[in-house]
Amino acid sequence: MAYTGTPSPVGPIGSQYCVCKVELSVCGQNLLDRDVTSKSDPFCVLFMEVNGKWVELDRTETAVNNLNPAFSKKFIVDYHFEEVQKLKFALFDQDKSSMQLYEHDFLGEFSCTLGMIVSSKKITRTLLLGNGKPAGKGMITIAAQELSDNRVITLSMAGRKLDKKDLFGKSDPFLEFYKPGDDGKWMLVHRTEVIKYTLDPVWKPFTVPLVSLCDGDVEKLIKVMCYDYDSDGGHDFIGEFQTSVARMCEAQDAFPLELECINPKKQKKKKNYKNSGIIIVKSCKITRDFSFLDYILGGCQLMFTVGIDFTASNGNPRDPSSLHYINPMGTNEYLSAIWAVGQIIQDYDSDKMFPALGFGAQLPPDWKVSHEFAINFNPTNPFCSGVEGIVQAYSACLPHIRFYGPTNFSPIVNHVARFAAQATQQEAASQYFILLIITDGVISDMDETRHAVVQASKLPMSIIIVGVGNADFAAMEFLDGDSRVLRSHTGEEAVRDIVQFVPFRDFRNAPKETLAKAVLAELPQQVVQYFKHQNLPPINSEPA
Repeated sequence: MAYTGTPSPVGPIGSQYCVCKVELSVCGQNLLDRDVTSKSDPFCVLFMEVNGKWVELDRTETAVNNLNPAFSKKFIVDYHFEEVQKLKFALFDQDKSSMQLYEHDFLGEFSCTLGMIVSSKKITRTLLLGNGKPAGKGMITIAAQELSDNRVITLSMAGRKLDKKDLFGKSDPFLEFYKPGDDGKWMLVHRTEVIKYTLDPVWKPFTVPLVSLCDGDVEKLIKVMCYDYDSDGGHDFIGEFQTSVARMCEAQDAFPLELECINPKKQKKKKNYKNSGIIIVKSCKITRDFSFLDYILGGCQLMFTVGIDFTASNGNPRDPSSLHYINPMGTNEYLSAIWAVGQIIQDYDSDKMFPALGFGAQLPPDWKVSHEFAINFNPTNPFCSGVEGIVQAYSACLPHIRFYGPTNFSPIVNHVARFAAQATQQEAASQYFILLIITDGVISDMDETRHAVVQASKLPMSIIIVGVGNADFAAMEFLDGDSRVLRSHTGEEAVRDIVQFVPFRDFRNAPKETLAKAVLAELPQQVVQYFKHQNLPPINSEPA
């Protein structure tokens, strides 16, 4: 479960949805030396306990030949005040290029809660081996910082006439960026890639949170150090300089900022020493990296629609074996799915009026089959008041319709897509549409549905499908583009993955909030992805 891009929240998304992200910086001291001819090459892996199991969240880079590493890669974790979030930091000595942890030597671990780190801001603890004994003199230091500032800085850097450090050939330069820590020491923030065999490097542009680089203070001095990379970890110092983000922001595409790279030892020794090369800030831009919560706080409404499968394969609703049979407890799998998803999403819709549609049934009085009908039998006003209103309309309509077929999804997908398309005319991040389809089985109009989903992927819209009963849901897995990009029958690709499929049977015996977590886990990411793709900031956002 290593995260890619923006980590999706592990906790529930509702009124308790994580308001803040916490950045964790990790350093090791006096680590065990597992290598015979050189020092260990440590990296750190962060695990979080999810449902009683340790799940890997992320890992740092590897520090070559270093028993006292300061890792530049930070861990970013969603902080939930109302949950006990157990974390485990495990250090390994990299031996092979394998991603499998058992292939690397274990250097020790430390477990605690996120609350413990946050309340102390910085903790240093002994590393333990699997048997609970100390890992030599090994220690770990973890520092926490709230990432409430959503500004990010993108820097494009280059060098010119850097000092030559290799006897045979040129230097292999890279840069390290430092900010002053609370203890007065410089703290590593970012390390660029190495550019081989050149004294005039051009590094790839990189983006880091402004809080990481300068604690959000653009006037704060930061230190940039330039090194020549050596594979044995003994990198040669080329030079350094101090600057601030405000100064670097003076750089424009046509007017780069040039800063002298100084080696203080050479400066003292040589009278005519000028510099050890020039570091060029080609461009420096500050923007905002908006989160799901930024969009919600900015006034974006989540527009919720339910689509319910009334095809004959569900069974007669008066028969206890039917999926639409309402048991003495007043529920069934359809109602459980409506409650699980609806009770969370309704917090994000101010008027709480939700259209509830049915498909696959014959309707009175002429008993024609319909694939998009209002379950309250009011086609001009299919809205139900709150989740309770949907539940009441559902129970009331069951005796008045005849279950039939086929199972066509595309009419309901296209129905919601029409409203989503209207919302795009506002050119603002004001509405995002969520369609919950609850079904018992195989789709009859797969080609049309694939086409409808591919078109909907261009709109502010997501589709959640909950499969009830014990049918084969292979076609639903196909629509959920987690493993491959969905294509329409014409070959057109979906611009983003907007379908989340979950079989209800996996959650029959689980606490009800686990179904909501599973179906809504990808939603915040999908909302942010859509508005970013359209270059739409939250409605009430400030400029960076």
